[in-house]
Amino acid sequence: MEPNIKEVAGRIRALREDLDLTMQEMADATGRSVAEYTAQESGEQDLSFTFLFKCAQRLGVDVIELLTGENPHLTGYSLTRAADGLSIKRRAGFEYLHKAPHFKDKLAEPFLVTAPYLEEEQNVPIHLSYHKGQELDFIISGKMRFAYEDHVEELEAGDLLMYDSGRGHGMIATGGEPCVFLAVVMKPNGEII
Repeated sequence: MEPNIKEVAGRIRALREDLDLTMQEMADATGRSVAEYTAQESGEQDLSFTFLFKCAQRLGVDVIELLTGENPHLTGYSLTRAADGLSIKRRAGFEYLHKAPHFKDKLAEPFLVTAPYLEEEQNVPIHLSYHKGQELDFIISGKMRFAYEDHVEELEAGDLLMYDSGRGHGMIATGGEPCVFLAVVMKPNGEII
């Protein structure tokens, strides 16, 4: 199931209004200008994973609640079969498949990510994202160029990255094919996501 951008944006707006937060406060929390935030909250602009993650943090909800309108409800364990999960298509064709959308009080968000190979990205600076916490990325197939502030690393299947995601980081697929990796996004100090 692919979440509808207008519905997700509507949930963000409703929660912001319920909490009496201004657009300026949400723009600050998401690292955007008020105009950029307004375009995303209205559903006029695509919602990046980083934007959704930061909105969920500021609104005090699980990112899954923003995406589906439902609260995660499973405790104990959650099993998601190989082809299943909550699909989130974002950022220039990146596809995130959330692998535990129904598990309640998560300490981490697990995603199977497919980064498309785009020729136009190969010789330009990689866009950097920032979100509090840590991230672990395990390369399953393909090749990736990973940028971390001023450092660039080339990765391939079997390689694993773990990093402070509050600092600038980004990645692109290289080698002429998509890169598939497991990304585990962890909130700081074990706070519940």
